[in-house]
Amino acid sequence: MSKLVICEKPSVAQSIGKVLGASKRCDGYLEGGGYLVSWCVGHLVELAQPQAYGETYAKWRLEDLPILPEKWRYQVSPATKKQFQILKELMGREDVASIVEATDAGREGELIFRLVYHQCKCKKPFERLWISSMEDAAIREGFAHLRPGTEYDALYEAALCRERADWIVGINATRLFSCKYGPTLNVGRVMTPTLAMVCGREAAISGFQSEPFYTVQLVPEGFAANGERMKEKTEAEKIAEDCRSAGTATVKNVERKDRTEKPPALYDLTSLQRDANRQLGFTAKQTLDYTQSLYEKKLVTYPRTDSRYLTEDMAGMLPGLVEMVQKKRNISPDAPAPVNAAQVINGKKVTDHHAIIPTKTLESADLAALPSGELAVLDLIALRLVCAVGDPCRYSETAVTLECAGHQFKSKGKTVTDPGWRAYVTAADEEKSGDDAQPIPALLEDAELPLVKVELKEGKTTPPKRFTEAICCERGIRNRP
Repeated sequence: MSKLVICEKPSVAQSIGKVLGASKRCDGYLEGGGYLVSWCVGHLVELAQPQAYGETYAKWRLEDLPILPEKWRYQVSPATKKQFQILKELMGREDVASIVEATDAGREGELIFRLVYHQCKCKKPFERLWISSMEDAAIREGFAHLRPGTEYDALYEAALCRERADWIVGINATRLFSCKYGPTLNVGRVMTPTLAMVCGREAAISGFQSEPFYTVQLVPEGFAANGERMKEKTEAEKIAEDCRSAGTATVKNVERKDRTEKPPALYDLTSLQRDANRQLGFTAKQTLDYTQSLYEKKLVTYPRTDSRYLTEDMAGMLPGLVEMVQKKRNISPDAPAPVNAAQVINGKKVTDHHAIIPTKTLESADLAALPSGELAVLDLIALRLVCAVGDPCRYSETAVTLECAGHQFKSKGKTVTDPGWRAYVTAADEEKSGDDAQPIPALLEDAELPLVKVELKEGKTTPPKRFTEAICCERGIRNRP
């Protein structure tokens, strides 16, 4: 008897087949070692169009809305009909006693398998392969601990809810607005609210009236201090002239505080997409595609995760992994990073999958063969691991208030005393915040500081910034898979 393993993509099937000994290539599947390993090609089965519920829905008419199916119908995608038929035949083979669901371990992967399973009217028992890495050892471990498929019924139901909500909103709202206003207007559950936000922001930008403002800047030896913004240039010019005449400024207040900046958390998909957009200019989809490819090449763990922590059983492997990643990706290789594992270990905050990290396969991989986009994303993930287990960055923050000619001027400075995890961060890293603040020399209250110069600065108010994918990721404006 054989077990049928159903994967999501041919590339994943090949990796799993290699581990299981299924090396014989057949039409649409692999065979060997007591296993048949086949694959879906995306969504083989999809929700049927409205006309499947009656010919009357073939035409778009207001009087037919809303369309709310009592019993949902599905259809096999014409483009993948051949592969669906192969899976159906494999499920029906007498020598197949059970099935292993090996589609991606997430909501969408669960939906892809279940729809095929039900469309084929299969009744054979199935187990779930749930892994976060495509490394050979992880695959073996996963097959040694297959879980009952029923454990994931709720995940499947959540995927159904999302899919059907998209259909109900998309079909009905698109037909409604298209019929009312003439041209075809595509309306979606996620797309339309996002479009409304973008349009609202564009309206704010278009209607924005830039206004000039002025500030007076004092420059004693070693730092600069700024006064309040003013709308009237003549008022600012008078203050500047008075300060030049005074020639000195008095230190009215000095506050110095020692602070620490914790290392950033490991990446989940959203935070990775945000940083890849800010630093590399990648769209959210590009980042997901690159990370998915790295996952299938066994170089990083599962990408579709909303966790930024690892589980307790992973603590022991962290020192070796961090050391290897530093050397392999040349991240300050001569300054071994401290490994504060407790900072990234919290099993209670791990749901289906842990945070995205590099795998041990990275050590022996030929990275020169990777596409540039994948390599750039891999480097983000590698650097984040090294930083996340590092020491805090320690710095002193100084706030100074000066008085000159009866007006107050303020300045803030920052001096790093121990860079900690920031020692591994390059200037391009967008997590950088405030590191360019000027250091302020030691000052005593009531001290008189000679002024090197007094400058009148002119600026203009700026409109709101346009939305970027990084901002959308921060705000959760993303149709997550």
